[in-house]
Amino acid sequence: MSHQKVRDVMSDAVVRIQGGTPFKEIAHLLLEYDITAVPVVDAEDRPVGVVSEADLLHKMWGRQEGDAGGSGGVPRPEKAWATDAAGLMTSPALCAAEDWSVVDAARGMALHGIKRLLVVDAAGRLRGVVSRSDLLRVFVREDRAIRTEIVEDVLVRALGEAPSAVEVNVTHGHVRLIGQLSSQAMAEELEELCRNVDGVVDVEFRTVPEAGADGPAQAV
Repeated sequence: MSHQKVRDVMSDAVVRIQGGTPFKEIAHLLLEYDITAVPVVDAEDRPVGVVSEADLLHKMWGRQEGDAGGSGGVPRPEKAWATDAAGLMTSPALCAAEDWSVVDAARGMALHGIKRLLVVDAAGRLRGVVSRSDLLRVFVREDRAIRTEIVEDVLVRALGEAPSAVEVNVTHGHVRLIGQLSSQAMAEELEELCRNVDGVVDVEFRTVPEAGADGPAQAV
């Protein structure tokens, strides 16, 4: 059982520029492709920075004394005088490895307060871009696929239980488990493993009474 990889959800059609790309060409690219930022790569196609709309807008007002710009209002007057990507870009570029899990990517975005990560291969070459919206695709995963993973990977492979040990129902990402396991600890482990399956929104585990016992099913 494992999470989807960044390579599975990223966009691989990536516009890129080099350090010598002129200011106006960058502006044209952002407008033409309807993007808010573009990666800057070196001669080996390795990301060295990113130029965003905010970087370009320094040209409008950044030369005025006393103005502040950039993230958190930090003055960046050098960007106002820049004429190419090398002078405009924010560096270093924040990257994700293509074999990162979607959880790793989401954690990286949250940690740095960004909306996207450049994706690189083992040699550090640009392979794609993964955005928050790409990661959200995990939550539109079909219920049938979620159920199959829970039965085959969680119940059978991880816990060593028979597929019939627990009834598994999935509706719009909400998982409902009904059954009887050998211990409370195993029931809690099952619930935790299910919560880590891609596409799961919530999990409810209801135990059924043991043979010969009376009373309704109880939620774990």
